[in-house]
Amino acid sequence: MLHKNWLRVCSSALLGASLVHSHKLSEHSQSLFDESMTIGDAIYDPSVSYLRYFYYPLAAGPHETRSTVWYSVGLLQRNQDNDVDEAVKILRNVIGDQEKNTTVQWYGDYTVYPEQPTVGSPAYPPVIYNSWDPNWRGFIGTALIIIYEEFRRLLPDDVQGLILDSLYNSTVGDTYRVGGVDGDNLYPAYSNAYLMRTVVSSWTGRKFHDANMTAAGETDALEFLGLFDRNHTLSEFNGPTYAGVSLYALTIAAKYLASTNSTIGQNAPRLIQEIWEYESHLWNPSLRNLAGPWDRSYGYDMNNYVAIMSIWIWTLLGKDHVWNTDTFSSPIWTMTHADDFQISPVLAVLSSFHKSLLPHSVITRLSSFPEDDYTYTGHAFAPPADYSPRNITTWLSTNLTIGTASFNQSVVGGFSMDSSSFSPSVVQWGRSDESIGYFNLYPTETALIAEVAPYSLNLTYPLGNASSTFTFVLASNLLGAKRDISTLDDVEGLRIGVVGGTVDPVPEISFCGLVGGACEVIHGFEFWNVTFSMPVNSSSIPSVWFDFEL
Repeated sequence: MLHKNWLRVCSSALLGASLVHSHKLSEHSQSLFDESMTIGDAIYDPSVSYLRYFYYPLAAGPHETRSTVWYSVGLLQRNQDNDVDEAVKILRNVIGDQEKNTTVQWYGDYTVYPEQPTVGSPAYPPVIYNSWDPNWRGFIGTALIIIYEEFRRLLPDDVQGLILDSLYNSTVGDTYRVGGVDGDNLYPAYSNAYLMRTVVSSWTGRKFHDANMTAAGETDALEFLGLFDRNHTLSEFNGPTYAGVSLYALTIAAKYLASTNSTIGQNAPRLIQEIWEYESHLWNPSLRNLAGPWDRSYGYDMNNYVAIMSIWIWTLLGKDHVWNTDTFSSPIWTMTHADDFQISPVLAVLSSFHKSLLPHSVITRLSSFPEDDYTYTGHAFAPPADYSPRNITTWLSTNLTIGTASFNQSVVGGFSMDSSSFSPSVVQWGRSDESIGYFNLYPTETALIAEVAPYSLNLTYPLGNASSTFTFVLASNLLGAKRDISTLDDVEGLRIGVVGGTVDPVPEISFCGLVGGACEVIHGFEFWNVTFSMPVNSSSIPSVWFDFEL
């Protein structure tokens, strides 16, 4: 279904304002943009006007939809040679492939990759977040808003109309999403996806003067703010990837909706500042990592996987502040989750405006570690998984951080129900070659009490029993150090001492490797599995108490 009034809408500028043009990129943003476009240019297939599938895991043959739209933003920003013509081809392709059947749950969504079979056909049943991904409406929809706002002067009239039609249909399709219904998990606590829907609905509703669509955006905004303002933190707390997506969505709201009566637009600058306020306290410039805990992460060391928060910091301070360019020689595409780097052209276009919203104190904290160690405390709440707010305590020093969340939840693995991405207790330290060691709790329980002090960590399972275990993901030693870890005394760069608790103080240690071991890698990271068990027939509450020494 296509909206038939786009010509009328196209003739009036959004919000009664003149065309918004992209700004000249800063030196840092330009370096990010250039590096990302070099990768995009290398994998672009002009014969079909799609990027080749550069995704985790890699695939043989297919192309990919979302990253291609991000690349089209870069083409329009660069605007050299035939860049605009290629961007037009991309937009026609992606929008032409948008789902048009209003009766299916994935109406208005976009293909994950263009060669995939028809979703819902006998050979390709609909599986949410697999054969179709409802978040593609948000990712692609927000990118289309940027294209329309920043670059529509470069596009033919009919393509401008296609963008508006596509946004209208995508927004209608996103109304099919209800948390807890048909396998969907879009609650206000799903911060990044909820914000993208809120922003697209708010923008598109005003563009089309659609009262229902605008009202839906307002309702979503108020529900999000009601949750955020309880603790002034994202429910999806401190995610190295998804905090970056939330900031992306809010930057779009702040730039294109702040001058309207849009609730999300008026609040977006404040929200951006409050998110950076706590994220800058959790960022360790010496380790180039966000200290834990992490609600959702795609690895255990941001020096070895691409996180969107790293990309934002690159735009603010430069590449050397997120990866040590003196010792870091691996190209971006050798890192795990490297596909997220493909959002870089979009963030680069927004970066100057985004930076203008940040106070100098945030930039200072991101730039260098203060003279003294300090402790951050805060709270986060993600219903329906959380029965009560999580209590966050993180101690940071130059070369060691210990961050935890105490929680009581309905499921193991947090809101995303994924123990491989939910890291409620994170210890990281700097090693002699400037690489990062980590010792992170792998969640196996629904409740945890965590106590943190300088060089100390005490963990308790209040609902645990004799069968409970404390399982940790431990980094392999650096190359040239002891190859095998059979006891905690073998760990490079940090002494990990068990000084108390009710567990057997001698853990079982096994290896999880790329080509062997007792278990598989997590998000591409090899690790040593360190598991502390309770004594047989114990009636004690499970607990373990560590101290650390660099």
